[in-house]
Amino acid sequence: MTQAHRDGEAQDRPVVISCGEPAGIGPEIAARAWAALAGEIPMLWLGDPRHLPADVPHRTVRGAAEAAEVSADALPVLAHNFGPAMIPGTPRPEHAQGVINMIALGVEMVRDGSACALCTAPIHKKALMDGAAFAYPGHTEYLAALAGVDRVVMMLASDQLRVVPATIHIALAQVPTALTPESLRRTIEITHAGLRDLFGIAAPRLAIAGLNPHAGEGGAMGREELDWIAPLITEMRGKGFDLTGPLPADTMFHAAARARYDAAVAMYHDQALIPIKTLDFDKGVNVTLGLPFLRTSPDHGTAFDIAGKGLANPTSMIEAIRLAHRMATGTT
Repeated sequence: MTQAHRDGEAQDRPVVISCGEPAGIGPEIAARAWAALAGEIPMLWLGDPRHLPADVPHRTVRGAAEAAEVSADALPVLAHNFGPAMIPGTPRPEHAQGVINMIALGVEMVRDGSACALCTAPIHKKALMDGAAFAYPGHTEYLAALAGVDRVVMMLASDQLRVVPATIHIALAQVPTALTPESLRRTIEITHAGLRDLFGIAAPRLAIAGLNPHAGEGGAMGREELDWIAPLITEMRGKGFDLTGPLPADTMFHAAARARYDAAVAMYHDQALIPIKTLDFDKGVNVTLGLPFLRTSPDHGTAFDIAGKGLANPTSMIEAIRLAHRMATGTT
């Protein structure tokens, strides 16, 4: 992350929003977020304007510079024709490549400096795999490929908790073999750097969960903690990292425990996401650490069951855009 991404100039560059799955709630929550933040944060939406709610004003623009000028009056749209009409709740294979292209375009705009950050609306992985042979388990892995980096970290953040899963979109049965000393080390290093560089925490404190129930309970419920997780934590402490653990995951997310760390590193997807979604479902934000550009996303999916019904809560999208802009301007 260069200083150019976090200086005063970012204040005038828009947060670019990729449309996500058109048949989901992405277009609706993006439009509602603009309505809530108009005049506060410049934005630019990438997608087919036919997919936006009819009651939210939008204006087609030619680029990011023009978007910054009009975003207080209407949602600026860099328009792309997705072809066949969108049906709320029913993804169409014909739209899959357009969804992928909007993500790639958003990355390009942030990397060339015309936008300050990327906020991605939810995608539907199966729809992309079926319609465009999408080769990635999710957004995070695709963004890493676009950036040309071999390791990124998914952080879920809210005012109450920041948490990172050391393994992400894999089956639970694969976790014990996918989780290695080197992969956990890199997760801790990237999380530490992200807290320092993006959140302004000079000396980050990290709590590390155990893999097994009760963190293995001295080897009675698994030996990973004894064999390599605790030794790795000890080694990294010796290099200046402020780490605690391995901790039993069932006792590290109550209020008093959370006050003792700046972020928690969990061992697998649900161990990380259940606590934050329970504590702060509407305001959780997905932040990708380790990329050479800023990316956030709402912490929920496409919600096909309520798409097009005007019921979607835009709070997580609003918080994702706000956090993206704060990180870009150095005001976290």
